[in-house]
Order: sequence, then structure tokens, then C-alpha cells
Amino acid sequence: MTLTAYNNVPVPSFMYGTAWKKEATSQLVQSAVTSGFTAIDTANQLIHYEEARVGEALLALGKKGITRESLFLQTKFTSVNGQDHRTPYDASADLTTQVKQSFASSLVHLGTDYLDSYVLHGPYSRRGLGKEDWEVWAAMEGLYQSGKTKMIGISNVTAEQLRLLCERASHKPMVVQNRCYAVTGWDQEVREICRTRGILYQGFSLLTANGAVLAAPEIRAIAKRLGAGIAQVVFRFAMQIGMLPLTGTTNPHHMKEDLESESFHLSPEEVLQIETIAL
Repeated sequence: MTLTAYNNVPVPSFMYGTAWKKEATSQLVQSAVTSGFTAIDTANQLIHYEEARVGEALLALGKKGITRESLFLQTKFTSVNGQDHRTPYDASADLTTQVKQSFASSLVHLGTDYLDSYVLHGPYSRRGLGKEDWEVWAAMEGLYQSGKTKMIGISNVTAEQLRLLCERASHKPMVVQNRCYAVTGWDQEVREICRTRGILYQGFSLLTANGAVLAAPEIRAIAKRLGAGIAQVVFRFAMQIGMLPLTGTTNPHHMKEDLESESFHLSPEEVLQIETIAL
């Protein structure tokens, strides 16, 4: 199953996230792809990601006949305030140069000459969009217009910031990736903006950010009815409300189980029950 944003690029409906995998990154990406994942999310940020090890995995997979073209690769530009001293660009350079250097570095790390999706890891401020955000976004628009990336997007964004970006940018985001909390209706306000504007919403931390919800008797009852696991129910719910979920499981058995969440269906009543469970 694939999804599409307003620019009609097909995107797999489930994504494997590589944050916090450290030296295990390469082996876990290989396991994820072998299990059936065709979309991989990473970032050029050594605090939390090992982007070069994703590239090692892709090289190993290529030797097994899994081509670059069969995979959807997404990485991110992370600003100086989200990095440690190991920036993948000249931290004293202007922001446009930083974006270009980080992007070129990502291509080298991943062993590719194009990206499927390039994401701004987060705005520079908690409220509104400042001149830094607009300069970085313009540089990313340039990469999109040149064909070096098929999509551009933004992560860790508020509804207010997303509205501003959609209204004023030459190219509005094609993807938004946010941490997803049940207590906000699973990021309902941002999801609604995405839905009305043809932007693909990617949700992460669906499990880790919602521990209390996962223990709710309503979720357990749905899982029991379907003969499914709690995680499978949550991922299936996400898909049915138009979300592209990320999973970062390190367990090969869970990788296969997560993908199996596409094989069953929640009733409209069950979807509504989960969507409003923490409101």
C-alpha cells in the first residue's frame, strides 16, 4: 500500500525509524528491509542517528539484489542547536550553505545521488517562524526544484508554524513528521491542516509517548476481538485516520508483526474510540 502527498510522489504506508540505534543501525535496517519495510527514516545528526550506518545497510542490501530505487529514503537537516560539536557542515557558514553541505553529506552517507524526502528537523524557535526558518526552507526548496529530492517536509512543528509555512512558502511541505500524543487527539490540529492541504502526516513515538493509553481496557478489548497485539491495533488505527506511522522496534519478530497491522480493519466506532481515548 502506498500514500501520496499533493505532488503525487508515492510513499510506502509504513516507515522504519533509525533514531537511537547507534552501532546496531546497519543490522537493524537490514532486518527491517528483509522483514518488508521499504521506507527508511534517518537524520544527519550524530547525537541521535547514525546516518552513515544506514548507508552501510543499503550497500549490503544492494549486494542481495535490493535496489536503491525499490526503497524510500528520508533524512533531515538538523540545525546547530540540535547538534553537538560534530556538525555535518561548517557551523560558521550561512544557513543556505549549511543546508547544501548537510544534504551533500547525506548523499555520501547513504550512497545515493538523490533523496525521496528531505525534512527540516524542526523550526529554530518554539513559536512562529523566524528569518532562519525561511532561509533554510528556501534552500530546501532549491534542492526540491533541482530534482535532488522528490519531497521536502518539516518535523516537530506546531499548527501555527505549519499554517505560516503553507501560506507563505513557494512550495509548502509535502510531509510533516511529529511526535504523536493521544492527549492531543493524536496531533489532531496538525493532522487536519495536513489533510486539507494534501500533506502526508507521519507520526512517531505512537507507542512510547502513549504508555497509559496502551494499557486502556478499550484498546485491550479491540486487540482481543481482532486477535492482534496492542501495537498492531495502534498502527492500524494510525493508518485508518490517514497517518503514516513510524516504528523503531529493534525486534525482528515485532518488525514483521508491525507490518501485519495492514492486514486487518478497525470498525469506524473503534477508530473513534481510540482517537478520543485521552480527550
